[in-house]
Amino acid sequence: MFRNPLDPGYADAAERRASGPPKPAWRLAGARGLRLVVLVAIGLLLAVAYRHVVAGEPESARAHAGLVDEARGAQERTDELQAQADALRQEVAALRAQALGAGSGELRALREQEAATGLAKVVGDGVIVTVSDAPAQVDPTTGKQVTPEGGRVLDVDLQDVANGLWAAGAEAVAVNGQRLTATSTIRTAGGAILVDFRPVTSPYQVTAIGPENMLDSFLKGPSGAQLRGLKAKYGIQFSTSQRDDLTLPAAGTDVPLRYARPDVSPSPTPTGGGR
Repeated sequence: MFRNPLDPGYADAAERRASGPPKPAWRLAGARGLRLVVLVAIGLLLAVAYRHVVAGEPESARAHAGLVDEARGAQERTDELQAQADALRQEVAALRAQALGAGSGELRALREQEAATGLAKVVGDGVIVTVSDAPAQVDPTTGKQVTPEGGRVLDVDLQDVANGLWAAGAEAVAVNGQRLTATSTIRTAGGAILVDFRPVTSPYQVTAIGPENMLDSFLKGPSGAQLRGLKAKYGIQFSTSQRDDLTLPAAGTDVPLRYARPDVSPSPTPTGGGR
């Protein structure tokens, strides 16, 4: 009573009838041929694309090398012009000192003002704050060394360090040898950081000349706390050190007067009268 009374052959026959009549051999062969043609076409397309990429690689490499050479040439010309400008500035300073007198009070006051505005080289004790990108990690997909997300030093980070040093009493500040003035800019262009339109790269050294307690004031202030937070959260590295007899160069460009200008108008002639 509990056994299946139907022969298994009946069930197989019912399944074949439900699935429809068997496909003829020529249709099966046509389907296999179509799949083979599709696979061959895909293989040909991949081969053509690969050859196209490989053929275009030397041209793109040459274009990249040309751009690199052009950028290096422009940088070399800029450095030469900067050296000429520095030499002319020194010549002007020598002539001015000769005209005013080596020990005159006017010359001393002028030199102090130039040092304060960044237009003259300064020497003194100070600190160096070094900030660098987080250590590179291996991308599991490409296998290349990449900087982790958020681990790259930004222009705002260098701005914060410079402002923190100014607030701690710095009298002169430079970033990777670029002297900061009242009109200096630290900004990002593409993937590079520019200080007064000159590129700087990691590690970034922010050098400052100032009072003896400047480093302690900087580390205890908001800028020091910001650096510690960046290190803990994103892995950005930083270090500080005190140095004796630091030398900061003069600014590469003169500081333009945007709002102030000398009064060259003749003095008004007093007139008679009165109360």
